[in-house]
Parts: sequence; structure tokens; C-alpha cells
Amino acid sequence: MENKKVLLRIEDLTHYFPLKKPHIFAEQRYVRANEGINLNIYQGETFGLVGESGCGKSTLGRVILQLYTQTGGTILYYGKTLEEFKPKYVKKTIKALPGIMAKYKELGWELGEIAMEKAKKDKGLRKVVERYADAVRIAGGLVLADNLDEVTKVLLEEYDAGSVHFEIAQAVDDLTMKRDTLDHKEDKTAEEKELLAKYNKELAELTVKLEKAKAVLDDKWAALQELRAKYSDREGFAEVDKLQDEGIDLAKLTKEEMRILRKELQVIFQDPYSSLNPRLTVGQLISEALTAHNIFKRGTKVLENYVLEVMDRCGLQKYMIHRYPHQFSGGQRQRIGIARALSVMPQFVVCDEAVSALDVSIQSQVINLLMDLKEKENLTYLFISHDLSAVKFISDRIGVMYLGNMVELTSSDKIFKDPLHPYTEALMKAIPTTEDEPGKELVSVEGDIPSPINPPSGCKFHTRCKYATDKCKQVEPEWRELKPGHFVACHYPLDKGEEIVQETKGASA
Repeated sequence: MENKKVLLRIEDLTHYFPLKKPHIFAEQRYVRANEGINLNIYQGETFGLVGESGCGKSTLGRVILQLYTQTGGTILYYGKTLEEFKPKYVKKTIKALPGIMAKYKELGWELGEIAMEKAKKDKGLRKVVERYADAVRIAGGLVLADNLDEVTKVLLEEYDAGSVHFEIAQAVDDLTMKRDTLDHKEDKTAEEKELLAKYNKELAELTVKLEKAKAVLDDKWAALQELRAKYSDREGFAEVDKLQDEGIDLAKLTKEEMRILRKELQVIFQDPYSSLNPRLTVGQLISEALTAHNIFKRGTKVLENYVLEVMDRCGLQKYMIHRYPHQFSGGQRQRIGIARALSVMPQFVVCDEAVSALDVSIQSQVINLLMDLKEKENLTYLFISHDLSAVKFISDRIGVMYLGNMVELTSSDKIFKDPLHPYTEALMKAIPTTEDEPGKELVSVEGDIPSPINPPSGCKFHTRCKYATDKCKQVEPEWRELKPGHFVACHYPLDKGEEIVQETKGASA
């Protein structure tokens, strides 16, 4: 996976749910749903996320989609780049560039671990560091230029040209989808042929506009590269320039910008009945997002043709288009949910316990459908489940969560053959199996999950871990890559944990 393109980069992600204060003078308390999550999700992979109920899996999926506003950390999306998308926060940062750098230089810092550690304890300093990090992601080494007014001017001109280009490109993409839907249809009516001719004419006009906008953008981009060459020999330029990042910071988008990206970031919910509006037909449910994003007009024949095409891809018969959710089985309803999510041609889909409410026989059908659609549509999945068997079957990599933290992450094969965290080992032993293995016993994970409001100090799993020592109770384990591509947060990983623990206990005795 390391050679694949990163689609989502999650850095130090935190999400807390505030609790109601008992009275005005009481300290604000929080449910610590996600803490310090660091994760890359690669384009085209299925990333499985497992853990007991209440570990924060579904919260993480919803935070990634910005259905919940993150408390801290960063989520960078690379399905579109800053160069293409041009969100408003970029322009705001460019305009503020001279002021950001003046404040940062006033503090006499260099960007690094010391600055970040200090900033964690001071809200004002954290704001300065975050704004500087934004500036570096957007402008790279140009933040070190002497004449920041000149830099700001050139960056703004390139930004404005890019914004125009993006708007026209979006219109071209939407019109192309409409045109192709009609073009692929056999036995077109006279009305449909006329509409197809209209789409082709509009597309030709838009393509000309797009080419002109691209020419302007190329000129502005060339001017920006000349400016970069001018300052490239400055001390520290190359080092800082490496920190430039084209990822879109999802938390900084406006509601309208996030609405645009909703086409690319979709979700399939756990309950295939409550997530579907019972007053809408299948056709209306699938077309809802298409009309909301102005891809198709409501009630048109081209919309109906496209909906039928989507239904066919998801294993739904054409005659079902006018039926209501209550007229379907659980598996069929989940297919409707899948069709609704995939209708806008997303890049990333969160499958939030998408098969857990279904019978085992239906689960396999839905999982096979998801895998088939992934290959055909080049999708990327975050597959959330408490069922390790289902996750193993569908996932390329698996992350294990416990009480808001990621405790282990590696490939699907490795995590089952060579688990390193005691919690992962305990989950494996709790998997029911039909195989008759001598001496194999079904063992549940011992103890109860601690409160996410007052989690244990040190390693959160130490209250239930048979390998725990005093160090585990006091020191939070570091998230580290113990083997190539195999990450774990444990003081005593299982491949050498028993030996280390025995030594530690022997020494203390």
C-alpha cells in the first residue's frame, strides 16, 4: 500500500462529546470518543476498522465525513487538490500571509516538535502554530520570502484563475454525465435525440471556455513558478518547501464547499430501514442526491434512465423503482442504501456497520456486491464492523480501536497471523469458528470497558490486560511501526511481550 496514492491523511485526530454541566461552576466533562488517531487511507483500498461497541469506530467515520466537527487534529483529503478545488480558507490564508509570518517571527520559533509541544499547552500559541502550518502547506518555501506582499499578489492571482477553471470543469463533468447517460441508451426517442444534441452543443461551448480558463491558469502558474525560482536559493527554503501539501483540510471548508465534496465522500448506514425515508420511492431515494447537487433536473427522463442504470449495477430490478422501502427485505433495502450512496459517483465510502443488521446469508451477498462495485468503480472503503470475520474477508488493511485510540494497524493477513496487541489477541480468541481445533476454546474479552469520560491512565487497556505491569498503568504507550507496515501502541507487544513481562515482574520481585 505504501506505493499507492494517499486519499485521506488523518493526523492527531481528536473528537470529544461535551456533557451537560450539573451546574455553572462545575468543570466541563467530555466523552473522549477519538484521541490521537493517525492514519493514512490509500486510494482503492478497503480499510477495515474493528473493536467492541463504544470504541469510537462509527464516530471516526462520521468525523472523517465532517458529519461531526472534529475537536482537534487534521483530516487532509487528496481526491481533489488545493490546486483544483481552491477552497476559501486558502484565499484567507494567502491574504493574511504577511501578518502570519510577522507574528511567527516575533516569537522567534522554528517549526518543529518543540513548538508543537509548547502549543499543546497554550491555546494562543497553538493558534499561531496552526496558522503557520496552514501557510506552509499552501505557500511552501515562499513563506520565507523577503517581499511577502509580492508573494501574496502572485498567489492570489493564481488562486482566482484556478477558481474560475474549477467552476467550469465541474459544469463540464456534470454535463458529461448527463450526455453519457443518454448516449449509452439504445432505442432513443425523438425527444431524447434532441436532448442529446442539445447536451453535445452545450458541452462543446463549455469545453472552449474551459480551454481559455486553462490558458489563463497556466500563465498564472508559470508566474508563480518564476517567483519560486527567485527565492529557491534562500536558506531553509528547500526544507520548508517539502512541507507544502496539496491536501484539502476538510475541517476548514465552508458548508457549501463541504456540500460540493459530499459527492465524493459518501456513507452507507447500519440500519437499512431507518436510514431510508419511508415516504419516498426507491427512484426518489436514489435521485435525491443527484437533484440536490444539480446533476440532473427532477422529473426528467434522463434522470430516470440514470437511476435505472445505478439500480442495475446494485442488483435491483427495474420494476422496483416505484416501490417503497417497507416493501423490501433487509438485504434489498441495504442495496437501495448502497445505490443511493454510489449514485453520485463518490471516491470514498464509509460503510458503517453496513452488514451487521442482516442475516449471515444476506451479509455475504452484500459484501460480495460491495467488493464487485469497488473494482468496477475504483472505490475506496472505510469498512466499520465489530465482526472480525467479515472485516478479514473484505479488507486490505485492518485497524483495531479501543476506547477511542487506535491500538494496532497492519494488513489483513498479518493481523490474523501475527497480532501484536493483547487486545487484538483477545478479540481473535472471541471469534466463533466451525473448525474443530484441539484445545481451542471460545474466550470472551475479560472485564468491562472503562468509562470514556474518565479513561484509565497510561495504557487504557491495562485494566483488562493479563500482561499489564506498573509501567502500563502509568505511561501511555507510543504509536510505533514495530515491523514494516505493522503499527502498534503497546509497551509489551506479543511477539516478545511474555519475555519482557516476565523479566519486569522478576526484577520487581
